[in-house]
Amino acid sequence: MHLIQRILLNSIASFLPTDKAILIQGSRQVGKTTLIEQLTERYQKILWVNGDDIIDREDWNDIGREALLRQIAPYDCIVVDEAQRIHNIGLTIKLIIDAKVNKAVFISGSSSLNLNSTITEPLTGRKWSFELFPFAYGELETELGIRAAQRRIPDLLVHGAYPEVFTATSRSERRLREIASSYLYKDVLEYGNIKKPEVLVKLLRALAYQVGSTASIHELSKLVRVDSKTIDRYIGLLEDSYVLFRLPPLSTNPRKELSTSRKIYFYDNGIRNVLIDDLRAYEGRNDRGELWENYVIAEFKKVIAYAGRGGRLFFWRSRNGAEVDLVLQVNGQYFAYEIKANPKKHGRFPASFLEAYAPEATATVHPANVADVLSELRERLG
Repeated sequence: MHLIQRILLNSIASFLPTDKAILIQGSRQVGKTTLIEQLTERYQKILWVNGDDIIDREDWNDIGREALLRQIAPYDCIVVDEAQRIHNIGLTIKLIIDAKVNKAVFISGSSSLNLNSTITEPLTGRKWSFELFPFAYGELETELGIRAAQRRIPDLLVHGAYPEVFTATSRSERRLREIASSYLYKDVLEYGNIKKPEVLVKLLRALAYQVGSTASIHELSKLVRVDSKTIDRYIGLLEDSYVLFRLPPLSTNPRKELSTSRKIYFYDNGIRNVLIDDLRAYEGRNDRGELWENYVIAEFKKVIAYAGRGGRLFFWRSRNGAEVDLVLQVNGQYFAYEIKANPKKHGRFPASFLEAYAPEATATVHPANVADVLSELRERLG
């Protein structure tokens, strides 16, 4: 299969040329380097600095202004890949931008934790930021066609959509396990000051089993046998490394609605399934509902991020147990969704929710209509 075009390719290209740096964040192995290679085809002389390369790191760690300007002088484009591994790289990029040397600057990073402190702050007002995720359904639909993309849904729910895994013609499960074992924790362990990696793995497995359920920090603390503050910090680190994300509750009336608990979802179904060591075919599983819910909510996250026009996601639950799986808030309006793996099932929206929030539209999302729902979402945010 040839290269699948990413939605961000045209989005970022529309910003070029620019006097600001282009920052692309996302988990390792998600395609950041490939995307930058495509974006930089227009340039003749490119200096490529790899933060994973020890020699490049030593050359660029705390480099002085004069040495920096001499090094970049012959080039019209500077790329810093895995920038979070280079000390004070944000200040270095700031020197390039402020020198007004008319050079394109691209930065990639896989840990927003370290990027926020080393890049985001020094480059305030000097960068355009983008996030890249595993393949979005819209990207696959454009590449494969509507019917072919829909036929791949069962595989997406089990093996996920990391580019190397999805495009593989063989050993897809081994590739997925390699991504999970070799790359998943790399930045978390390096920058999170985690002294007991086994605790992190145990927490991840517990969260993987609880996908779609409200995650109690207190209960997780008892299960993993570390204090609640550590659990909360580890979850934050995993969010910063694009492994998982928390979905907050929608609440304007804490007396009647859940207002504190969060749900946990993974950006990629394949990673979730590797963590629980279950890559069985979708049809024979008893967690089909959880897999479908995780996939749909992650797809909503991607659409919102790629649109770049705002939009927030919530779940809703009343104190008496009535629930709405997913609520989109955009421009002061609400849109509510029930997520069902079985196309024959139709979601029912609690009267108390409808009365309190008066959503503009409601829909049940299932495999047969997910393409239409995501298309409507893109139009709504466009």
